[in-house]
Amino acid sequence: MTVKHFFKTVKYLIVFGSILTFNASADVLNAEQKKQMALLETTALNSELSYQIVESLTTEVGHRLMGSEGDKKAIKWAVAKMNELGFDKVWTEEVKGTFWQRGDVQAKIISPYPQPISAIALGGSISTKKAGLTANIAHFKTFADLKAAPDNSLNGKIAFISYRMERHIDGKGYGPAVGARVGGASVAAKKGASAIIIRSVGTDNNRTAHTGIMRYEDGIKQIPAASISNPDADMLINQLNRGGDVSFFLKLIAHSDPEVEVISANVIGEITGSEFPNEIISIGAHLDSWDVGTGALDDGLGIGIMLAAAHHITQLPQKPKRTIRVILFAAEEVGLLGAKEYMNLHKDNMNNHIIGAEWDYGTGKIYKMTSGVGEEALPAIKELSKYLHPLGVELSLDNDAKAQSDMSLLSNAGMPSMNFSPDALAYFDYHHTENDTLDKINRDDIKQNTAIYTLFAYFAAQSGIDFRK
Repeated sequence: MTVKHFFKTVKYLIVFGSILTFNASADVLNAEQKKQMALLETTALNSELSYQIVESLTTEVGHRLMGSEGDKKAIKWAVAKMNELGFDKVWTEEVKGTFWQRGDVQAKIISPYPQPISAIALGGSISTKKAGLTANIAHFKTFADLKAAPDNSLNGKIAFISYRMERHIDGKGYGPAVGARVGGASVAAKKGASAIIIRSVGTDNNRTAHTGIMRYEDGIKQIPAASISNPDADMLINQLNRGGDVSFFLKLIAHSDPEVEVISANVIGEITGSEFPNEIISIGAHLDSWDVGTGALDDGLGIGIMLAAAHHITQLPQKPKRTIRVILFAAEEVGLLGAKEYMNLHKDNMNNHIIGAEWDYGTGKIYKMTSGVGEEALPAIKELSKYLHPLGVELSLDNDAKAQSDMSLLSNAGMPSMNFSPDALAYFDYHHTENDTLDKINRDDIKQNTAIYTLFAYFAAQSGIDFRK
């Protein structure tokens, strides 16, 4: 145990020990509510509903890129599904943005050893010229190495960043890798590059490239940006290691018109609280996806979990005391646009958002929960953990959680939050690729995930706890 971990553990035990001693006899839930928790757990663990919801979404709608026909179909699908599942209130809130269209891509090594390359445009990239471009590769092992290159040192070249994402159960390898995808184009342009290619931000060895959003810095020349598959990145490195120039051809036909505004929408459904309807337990996922694959994992999985969790609670004899709100956010992939609009519309009633949680990554079972609440609420978190422990969920020593993705904006605005950590070892094998499809979902794992969010939502709605204190 490190010194830092030792003192964190001591602080945790002091906080929980003192508070639990003071409230030793005070359970949050009464005997009847505990019975309902047990019933909800059994129901969720034996129900195929969450999987069936994802199957419906991926089969009847498919990919759901902001502004696409799939996006429009997804909004209608979500409204109909919420009504079908028994939500008391269902509505949409408009979200405005632009529609980026991917078009075709061609990539290949011209010399010294001609080879076809599996590539994909990064989201938001501009096109190359119609004829494409051919240039020598300038290789950088990391994004930091590219940043350190002198300005105008890459004139006429294609920058290539070969950093490979590391695989971890908590997905922590994503952060060190994704910066090159998001900001690499503008940095390469400052150095004089004509285009940039990066090794896919993914942990697989499939010859399938990973897309994802990139950003252009204001005032910097825009250059085309693409990623290539891990095996192709390896092959490109092998050719570079032989010495001499490597000539590369890239052609992207991508387009977006910032003057053309498209309309998407957040889709929101509620189970109205029986005693405190203005107090909101928020659970969420994002409705959009990239235009490759069918968005089964990112974020169909989250949609299935949230809708099924709410439905299971609607089947109880009595409604929960607080309102449970399911938010399916628009346009997460292109910059959290739905979450930003939600905050714009609801900023004046953030105090009514009692606690929240989102699902937006992972493929396996949840193994850990981390709270982000006031110290007086920690005994309630400890009690919740007792219900989740038999499902394989450990309570983290930390109490600094923010909700995932979209809902992190609500956390930043002061909403107490929970973060449930799923096994993400395989997630980035499929993330933002054509392989994000229904067959990657494990039915037993999604049942466990659904049971946990169901129990969390019901517990928080019944507890009466002020999670801010």
